[in-house]
Amino acid sequence: MDHQAPTLITSRPLDEYCRLFGLTRSRLGAVGGPVLDCPGGAAGLAAEARQLGCEVIAADPVYALPPPVLAELARAGRRATEAAARTDPGRYLPADRRSPEKYLRSWDRARRIFTADRAAHPERYIAAALPRLPFADRTFALTLSSYLLFAYPEVFSAQAQLAALLELARVTRPGGEVRVYPLHDGTGRRCPHLPGLRAALGGHRIATEMREVPAARPGARPHRLLVLRTPAREARRPRAQSFAAASG
Repeated sequence: MDHQAPTLITSRPLDEYCRLFGLTRSRLGAVGGPVLDCPGGAAGLAAEARQLGCEVIAADPVYALPPPVLAELARAGRRATEAAARTDPGRYLPADRRSPEKYLRSWDRARRIFTADRAAHPERYIAAALPRLPFADRTFALTLSSYLLFAYPEVFSAQAQLAALLELARVTRPGGEVRVYPLHDGTGRRCPHLPGLRAALGGHRIATEMREVPAARPGARPHRLLVLRTPAREARRPRAQSFAAASG
């Protein structure tokens, strides 16, 4: 059977997660509770963060696939990223990495770490897809979601984005945060209905913030995250209202 994922399966290492989400190793190690990585892909985050004393659960529908199939999808994701980076390095490479091959060596290492850790700790890698996650309300102290909801508008409509964001908020503890990046698609086009999504989330008493992440190194560019903070008293699975009604 030919398996194809509707999104690229990437293999980002812990340090890249920190750069994308405005974290540091020390801050991640100090998170007072489990962290959700959704989608987890073939990233090294769960294994690498555990060395810092941080428990990470990765969720991704591709974890239902046989390991050799997932491994090939991850290699395909690397090839696609390398091709894109050679065509447009300014968009796809960090400012301090102008060699796609050098940059993607960190992905190769993360993919090896992921493969070994998933074989040793399969309970940390849950086959699940938004907008229905198999976790109890208020489970995670921090939820991270990268390169999914806004990166693939052909896969996630505005209504699907809203349902997914509500689900990420549901499984995140009051006082915790959901951090989402990027806010644009693969062409660099920013999500045009983001204000409407934020308004709809506000209707569910979920506060949102556009947070700027400073450049990690000289020559790098700052970027923005969408940050959600959950209400203190919302314990049930929220029912997504019509996006059109919320934003109209």
